[in-house]
Amino acid sequence: MSITYSIGDLAREFDLTTRAIRFYEDLGLLQPERNGPGGRSRVYSGRDRTRLKLTLRAKRLGLSLTEAKDIIEMYDSPRDTGAQLTKFLDVLAAHRKQVEEQMAELQANLDEIKEHQREARALLAKSDKKPTKATGAAAHAD
Repeated sequence: MSITYSIGDLAREFDLTTRAIRFYEDLGLLQPERNGPGGRSRVYSGRDRTRLKLTLRAKRLGLSLTEAKDIIEMYDSPRDTGAQLTKFLDVLAAHRKQVEEQMAELQANLDEIKEHQREARALLAKSDKKPTKATGAAAHAD
């Protein structure tokens, strides 16, 4: 007999809400069996658990759920493993390029913030050294 999981089991294990798991099911990422009156109880297989784990890993990598589903489904089909791995590498390369571009943009933004901070500190330092009207007038009254 194979191990099965309830929606609560998976939610606890992966620190998700049951709503999130149902969402993944709606997208076709998970395909639990239905039991009980009216098929209201979901029973997840080891395969569903693995698919959920792979989906969450893909999300951590920044892949869309569509990309995650495409990759996961490649491994479900009996096609050539070489073609599957090539497709996976293509998806990863495209995503890596996107992340690197975002990092470059963020670095440019960070550099600009640092420059504005330097300029503001320099202006503040200059204004602190100038006598104010009140202290300047008092100094000349002597």
